[in-house]
Amino acid sequence: MSYLDLVSLEKLEMAPAGFKPTVIVKVGTSSIMRERQDNPQAWNDPATAAGEGLNSSQGELALSTLALIVDTLIALKRAGFWVVLVTSGAVGVGCRRLGIKTRPSRIAEKQALAAVGMGRLMHHYEELFAIANESTALVLVSRSDFGKKSKFINIQNTLHELFKLGVIPIINENDTVTSNDFKFGDNDRLSALVAGMVFARYLFLLTDVDRLYTADPRNNPSAKPIETVVDLEELDLNVNSSGKGGTQWGTGGMETKLAAAKLATAGGSKVVIIHGRKPERILDFVLERENKIGTVFLGSRTPVSSARKLWILHGLVPSGGIEIDAGAVRAVINKKSLFAVGVRKITGTFFQDGAIRIFNKDGSEIGRAITNYDSSDLVKILGSKSNKIEEILGERAGPEEVVHRDNLVLF
Repeated sequence: MSYLDLVSLEKLEMAPAGFKPTVIVKVGTSSIMRERQDNPQAWNDPATAAGEGLNSSQGELALSTLALIVDTLIALKRAGFWVVLVTSGAVGVGCRRLGIKTRPSRIAEKQALAAVGMGRLMHHYEELFAIANESTALVLVSRSDFGKKSKFINIQNTLHELFKLGVIPIINENDTVTSNDFKFGDNDRLSALVAGMVFARYLFLLTDVDRLYTADPRNNPSAKPIETVVDLEELDLNVNSSGKGGTQWGTGGMETKLAAAKLATAGGSKVVIIHGRKPERILDFVLERENKIGTVFLGSRTPVSSARKLWILHGLVPSGGIEIDAGAVRAVINKKSLFAVGVRKITGTFFQDGAIRIFNKDGSEIGRAITNYDSSDLVKILGSKSNKIEEILGERAGPEEVVHRDNLVLF
């Protein structure tokens, strides 16, 4: 039985015997790259613990934090969980190794430094896991691997075999061969895609703040902490859209973590944002010995459980989108197909059988889909009834559905 067959379930609770709950831990660069400065006591400064980056341009690996993360993953595995580590930091480690004091901006330079740094980073991980006689495997993936269904399934099967062998997968983006057009952009999104791929029960995003706040606590003292998020759309946040992390070495930020949470919770995973210097709290949380930890995003009550819809949601890269009216929103929520009469606006350019985003009239993304029409034809039949499509498009007319319900996934 392939892993795809194994996870093509109507409900997560229906997992077959032998299928263990899975925990994904994503380690941000800001958690494992220490910022050096003259005053070591600054590491105990509450302002630093709240996420205030240290003022230095020369980063180094925080080996003590790495050891805590590894110890936590080993404890989770021995508690009966399958575990996956998604790690950042290769470029930062490469810079440190070669004495480069600022993060490069050119893609070729970043790729070269990632090649240098990934080997060193894996060396440290492997040594730490080996102390406890645990084996690891490096799995490098690119965004295009998720776009082709055959590759998507191959990665699933590989991860499943590693789990069965008792090996802990360590996943990172294959930076050395990936162009900007086909990058995940950050490992937050990558970890969310992996969480969906293996139907993870938990996704922990380790970062340089202790939880999500209503605004950036580093420059807004009135920012309030958020403990639990039931509906991402109801959040009232002032999030920096620049995508910059807490140190110069990172590429993510809180905005990317919210995007990751949106994807992962749609697949049923519970997502938790916690401080990267306190990974030991993860074990107490998953064993239900502690219920207050960082910010918890609750998984969807109706998670995506079809293998095809999982691929649409987590595998394909949308190239455009459509805005639909309130009636169409109600229809798709009730598992109906989407017709041209309910389409209000087209955004971007896309092709027939391409992946698109679905927006409501407020501009919020509510799902992903595969379209039966390209953007140039869809513009012509915008708001039209189905019996008018052939009259408008002639021999180019396709199915009456713009999106069939089997090709539509809601968050």
